[in-house]
Amino acid sequence: MFESNITVSELALKAKKELASNFGVESTLVSVAPGRVNLIGEHIDYCDGFVLPLAIERYVGIAARPNDSQTARISTTREDTIEIDLSKVQEIADPKWSNYLRGIIRGFQDLKYKLPGFDASIVSSVPLGAGLSSSAALECAFATLLEGLVDTVLPIADKALLAQRAEHDFAGVPCGIMDQFASAFGMKNQLILIDCHSSEPEMVPFSDPSLSIIVANTNVSHDLSDGGYSTRRKETEDGLALTGKESWRDVTMEDVYAAQEKMDDRIFRRSRHVVTEIARTAQAVEAFKSYDFSNIGSLMESSHRSLRDDFEVSCDELDLMVALATEIGLEGGVLGARMTGGGFGGSTVTLCHSINAEAIARQMNDRYQAQTGIEPLLFVTRPAQGAHLV
Repeated sequence: MFESNITVSELALKAKKELASNFGVESTLVSVAPGRVNLIGEHIDYCDGFVLPLAIERYVGIAARPNDSQTARISTTREDTIEIDLSKVQEIADPKWSNYLRGIIRGFQDLKYKLPGFDASIVSSVPLGAGLSSSAALECAFATLLEGLVDTVLPIADKALLAQRAEHDFAGVPCGIMDQFASAFGMKNQLILIDCHSSEPEMVPFSDPSLSIIVANTNVSHDLSDGGYSTRRKETEDGLALTGKESWRDVTMEDVYAAQEKMDDRIFRRSRHVVTEIARTAQAVEAFKSYDFSNIGSLMESSHRSLRDDFEVSCDELDLMVALATEIGLEGGVLGARMTGGGFGGSTVTLCHSINAEAIARQMNDRYQAQTGIEPLLFVTRPAQGAHLV
């Protein structure tokens, strides 16, 4: 299925209507924060590498109004209304989804802010389970809402790190910094280069209106019996130890080959992915900075091949979606395609000419569905504005 993006104004209006319907009040604050997709730089955020995400034109929106109490009453379109006692220091509690919010509240409590009671309704246009960071969008939107309620503006990095801590400590997900940084720092017409060694973000121009990105959610998710993410993280740690270096940023392919005899084949291939993906990401950044996109396609193709063969986090459906885009080729407007996110399902990204984007997306949609019997979700995006009050 191909979907057009809902504008921020449309999403804000939807949130306001939900608040009026659920609580009978008009909003005084509306916050939004985007999901994200990673253009290149996969599974190297926990290896001191570089990642190159962008905020997408899909948002979580929250409409709210103070309610003269010490209770937050919060509803979503998918879940029942929850109540959170703001006079108490927040701890993990049921339902599970509420812990994303409780973690953000705890972050503000730790900063000594006294939060007023409020009613809020949450809406979202970020697809769930597609590897597009709907949780980070929720965290950053809620943190931005709380900023408005206590009349403060946190430094962007501080807000992103507060959101990351909420996901670590309350949701139990040991994520890197990419998701929250992309949702918080996002800017129109800019990619976000994040140095995962220094945690410093740098804006990279994506200002050419003739380029767009197709996000294709395969609508599949494969569970791995070996633990997937945690296993691969351990394998990269083992590979680094065998090179004798302290950081992957100091490792070259020559170092990997020198240590190959000490590595089994799997550790060698994991190590090769890390070193080559760091290099590919740096090359992609230079391409965007110089507006020379002649090698972007080969970089994206090599990244996908490395994730498929060396890191083994792709799957048949991701491979098919990438192949469908690649078959359309440059003549049809496609510059490059690759899987994005953690893998084993989720989404792909296709860099393409804007004038061809919708036609490419519909063609990919039809061919994927015909070959798999699964209805995917595709949409076109350009880099979007990060978390803000509307």
